[in-house]
Amino acid sequence: MSDVFAEIVKLRKEGRKGALATIIETQGSIPSYESSKILIRDDGTIVGTVGGGCVEAEVWSVAQDVMREEKSRRLHFNLNAKPEYDTGLVCGGSLDIFIEPILSAPTLYLFGAGHVALYISKIATMAGFETIISDDRAAFANPERFPEAAETHAGPWEEIFPSLKLNEHSYVVIATRGHNGDLICLREALKTPARYIGMIGSKRKFIEFSKILENEGVPLDHMERVHSPVGLGIGALTPEEIAVAVVAEMIAVRRNALPSVPSLAYKPKVQQSS
Repeated sequence: MSDVFAEIVKLRKEGRKGALATIIETQGSIPSYESSKILIRDDGTIVGTVGGGCVEAEVWSVAQDVMREEKSRRLHFNLNAKPEYDTGLVCGGSLDIFIEPILSAPTLYLFGAGHVALYISKIATMAGFETIISDDRAAFANPERFPEAAETHAGPWEEIFPSLKLNEHSYVVIATRGHNGDLICLREALKTPARYIGMIGSKRKFIEFSKILENEGVPLDHMERVHSPVGLGIGALTPEEIAVAVVAEMIAVRRNALPSVPSLAYKPKVQQSS
């Protein structure tokens, strides 16, 4: 069992997915024991066992859905009713198996370390996101100002981006001190597989940036990935309220409560004047 937990740690460090299946309830004779575990990695390989045979095959199949949907499932197997679940042993019981997703901690890459970013970082950390802060001013992006952040980076935006490793578990919020910084960061963010890209600003600003990037050869459908104005439409006005709206939208995307690709009609947005 220690191998299972060691592999979970390894998966998370590598930013990969998995699904952990555990026998949580048994009755009668079964080909394993309560608390047996099997880890199904995102590449289909496994560690551990919950008894083998058709039970394990079905667990493996359902684990694919659990990883994709990031939602737990509970399965019930009646070995009396379905003898094919038997692995060759004389079994006459039933078992329940709980399958839970194994996910790496989502990482928020926050570009801009101003007053709104200050609260976004704090609330995102409380909600389970690891935060990495970047700004072109060392006086703003530093551990003293963002003690909860895993990392802080200060310097030109063009130098910061190559040092970061954004993946499909990454969330990006762009809130720099000016339009030029926002445009640079948006251009670079669109080159990454980040799951979420949000940018503070008005719809007018977003349309302006879309035209600029389209003229540079960025496909227009790439801009459909961007949540801008960023945040759920809750009427937020203060930096604290805007931070709540932004993190709420990130959580909704993380939990598949909102489409991962926004559209003009799918929800109201926070009004932002940047």
